[in-house]
Amino acid sequence: VQLQASGGGLVQAGDSLRLSCAASGRTFSIYGWFRQAPGKEREFVASISWNGASRDYAGSVKGRFTISRDNIKNTVYLQMNSLKPEDTAVYRCAAGMYVSGSVRYDYWGQGTLVTVSS
Repeated sequence: VQLQASGGGLVQAGDSLRLSCAASGRTFSIYGWFRQAPGKEREFVASISWNGASRDYAGSVKGRFTISRDNIKNTVYLQMNSLKPEDTAVYRCAAGMYVSGSVRYDYWGQGTLVTVSS
């Protein structure tokens, strides 16, 4: 199983970026995006269920970021609009399943760096 994240880069505040996470090996029940800024702990950004019916967002990105998935391509996307300098972080995708009502992420991709200049 591999998760390949891409799409990061250097942008200015207010710009947009779309991150992609291509999964190989199998299809998962849930995918998530997480980020970690320098000197900070990893934080949840967004998640999406297998059929796209359930989506969840961190409060800090709600209304600006949109998570989606293409099950044919087995790829998950994170559309990031109105980017702010505080969105600067390494973004990682993860895949997992629901276990006893909670989400367990078993697989993690490598990070892709997003840098937002002011």
